[in-house]
Amino acid sequence: MKQLFQAFLRNPLLYIASGILFFLALFIFFFTEFFYELIETGSLWVREYFGRFYLWLGLLCVFFLIFIAFSRFGKIRLGNSPPEFDRLSWIAMLYSAGMGAGILLRAVQEPVFMFLNSPIETSSSSQVIALEYTFYQWGFTAWAFYGIFALLIAYALFVRKSDILLGSSLPQLKTINYLPQGINLLTILTTVFGLVAAIGLGTTQIEGGISHLTSTPAGTLSITILLVFIVCLLAFISAFAGIKKGIKRISNWNIYVTVILMFFVFFQVDILNVFSQFFESFYSYIIDFVPLSLALGKYNPGKDFLTDWTYYYWAFWLAWAPFTGIFIARISKGRSIREMILGVLLIPSLGSFFWFSVFGSVSFDLIENMDSYSGEFDNVFTSLFRFFEAFPLSDFTNIVTIILLVSFLVTSVDSAIYVLSMFSDKGKEHPRKKFRLIWAVLILLFSEAIILLGNIKPNSDVLTAMQKFLIISSLPFAFFTAGIMVLFLRELFKKH
Repeated sequence: MKQLFQAFLRNPLLYIASGILFFLALFIFFFTEFFYELIETGSLWVREYFGRFYLWLGLLCVFFLIFIAFSRFGKIRLGNSPPEFDRLSWIAMLYSAGMGAGILLRAVQEPVFMFLNSPIETSSSSQVIALEYTFYQWGFTAWAFYGIFALLIAYALFVRKSDILLGSSLPQLKTINYLPQGINLLTILTTVFGLVAAIGLGTTQIEGGISHLTSTPAGTLSITILLVFIVCLLAFISAFAGIKKGIKRISNWNIYVTVILMFFVFFQVDILNVFSQFFESFYSYIIDFVPLSLALGKYNPGKDFLTDWTYYYWAFWLAWAPFTGIFIARISKGRSIREMILGVLLIPSLGSFFWFSVFGSVSFDLIENMDSYSGEFDNVFTSLFRFFEAFPLSDFTNIVTIILLVSFLVTSVDSAIYVLSMFSDKGKEHPRKKFRLIWAVLILLFSEAIILLGNIKPNSDVLTAMQKFLIISSLPFAFFTAGIMVLFLRELFKKH
């Protein structure tokens, strides 16, 4: 008992976080339906009273980063050494960690949903509106959430020479007792919750793809559990190898295969139509960005739509922002603040926009050429696999998609393991490998528990509850984000 207490004193953050995760899993197991109802009520309350706050915060983050990038502060260099990674590897790693399997999950289903259920009414065509709103939910705002935390940590780490812990990223935070530790604990828990939701969605899509290829019923629990184990094992191996040997190589592979898959579709369809819809939708997105961001007038899709889509997306991006931002900061050493901000805001956004333009515009054409649309692309887990049936070599492309899904998921999980290990190892840039093992095991166990519970209790979708739980757990980060922008700006004006 004495040894256990001494171990706790040496690393209280790790023991408290793992204890909360353990007892939360037990609580969910014994009170599954009550947990689901509690989260359902809580998430609706947050979205009812703070949904508009999320919208204003998202717009503010975008404009804040643009101001920093083009002000004199943009010239500040993050460290004195040259960039640690070449630009292509840097872009590949930040894109893989920040979006990952999501662009495969929603590649077809989301544009099609927006096409069939137009969220807003403008003078543009339904195809352009569908892509414009998809751009909005995957574009500058999402990456601005990531960019705020990346900027904060990168400045603390490479300019102020502080540690990478979020709780000590600003000197003002240290003046309040226990606040830094509380921020670090909240970051760890929110990261794990977001990761579990992503693992659940990703492995369910992989299982859906395997079922589609083998013509067997989807939803086999044993396959999903095995997939979670494989993903966490591969992620641990990658995180164990480190950023340069593991995470960098997998990230580069992800980008290469994603581009090949996209161009496989692109060169078999009406290229001019894809470009036309891409540029027209992008132009509309830029012109409409402010009213879209604030849901003003005719750009207001209604509370129900915002609740199901935009508010949830903003909460999800916020939940991923701390660990993704820390990871982006870690790989941005040697670059200027301007280069990091513009790289984070523009390059992944434009890549996502073109990706959705290719798959979205082709899906619209396929639907319009059908005698009758019967919901072929409605299922988020199988829509992409059904889409590839319209092209040659569909079995091969679906196998490649499944491999890419695993790879994207591994990249998201391994970067999270690496960042969580930094938190557990007192903010070290290169955390000890035992912490990487500890977090790989914790994430594996918690993910397996949630997925198992989601299948044992069919009347209570625990995985959906965990996604909604993000809306609650990300609310403190929403307020924290607003506060740190003010404090960080004051520090910049004071010191530069």
